[in-house]
Amino acid sequence: MFLLMFLIGVVTALVGSIAGLGGGVILVPVLLFLADHLPSFDWVSPQSIVGVSLVVMIFTGMSSTISYIRHNRVDKKIGFIFLYGSIPGGIFGSWLNQFFKTDGFSLFFGIVMILVSLLFFIPRRPPGTPLFTSGIKRERTINGQTYTYQMPLWLGLSLSFAVGMLSGLLGIGGGSLMVPAMILLLNIPPHIATATSMFMIFFASITSSATHIAMGHVDWAVTLWFIPGAYAGGMLGAKINRHLNGKAVEWFLRILLIMIGIRLIWQGLG
Repeated sequence: MFLLMFLIGVVTALVGSIAGLGGGVILVPVLLFLADHLPSFDWVSPQSIVGVSLVVMIFTGMSSTISYIRHNRVDKKIGFIFLYGSIPGGIFGSWLNQFFKTDGFSLFFGIVMILVSLLFFIPRRPPGTPLFTSGIKRERTINGQTYTYQMPLWLGLSLSFAVGMLSGLLGIGGGSLMVPAMILLLNIPPHIATATSMFMIFFASITSSATHIAMGHVDWAVTLWFIPGAYAGGMLGAKINRHLNGKAVEWFLRILLIMIGIRLIWQGLG
C-alpha cells in the first residue's frame, strides 16, 4: 500500500507538473477508484481526499516552482495577481466542500473535467495577437522568441477567485482551469502558463490545505506517504516540460480528462 502511494505521488505530480495542473486532476480520481476496489483505501471520503490532494500539491508545486524559477519560466507579477484572487477563493471552496456527498461530488467533478478537456480544442490565436488591448502588459522571451500579452486586472482577480474556489472545493489545484484560461484568453505562451500555474498552485495549496487541516480533513498517517513521490515527480515533470513539445502532452490530457470525466459522471449517477 505504501509503495503504491509513493508511485501514485510520482505519476500524478509528473503529469501535473508537465502541464501545470498540479496533479490533483489525476490524484483525486485515482483515489476515488481505489476506494471502490481496495479495502486499504476505505478511509477515502470527499473531504479527506481533497485534503490529501491539496497537501500533496504543496510539495508538487514547491519542487516544480523551484525548477521553473531557475530557468526563468515563471511570470511572477501575473502569478501574484492570480494569488490575490485564488487564495480567498480557495478558502471559500474548502469551506463549501463539507456540504458535498460522494455521488454529488463525483458528478460535479466529472462535469468539470469534461468542460476543461473541451477547452483544449479551442483554436489559438497566433503569438503576438492578444485578446485584450488594455491592462497589465507583459513581455517574455523564450528560446530566442519574444512574446507579448496583456491582462486586465479585473479579469485576473475574478478568474482566479473562481478557479481558487473550485480548487478548494474539488482539490484539483486550479491549474486545469487556469492553464487553458491563460493560453486561450490571455495568449500567454504555454511554457510560461504552465510554470506560472505551478507557482500559483504552490501558494494557493498552502492556504486551501490549511483550511482542510483546521477542519480535520487531513489524515497525516496516509498523506505523508504521498509527499516524497510528489516532490520527485514535480521536479522531474518540470525538467521534461522544458524539452517537450506541448502538443503531444495536450492530446494526452484531452483524452485522459474526458475518460476521467465520463467515469466520474457514471459513478455519480450510479
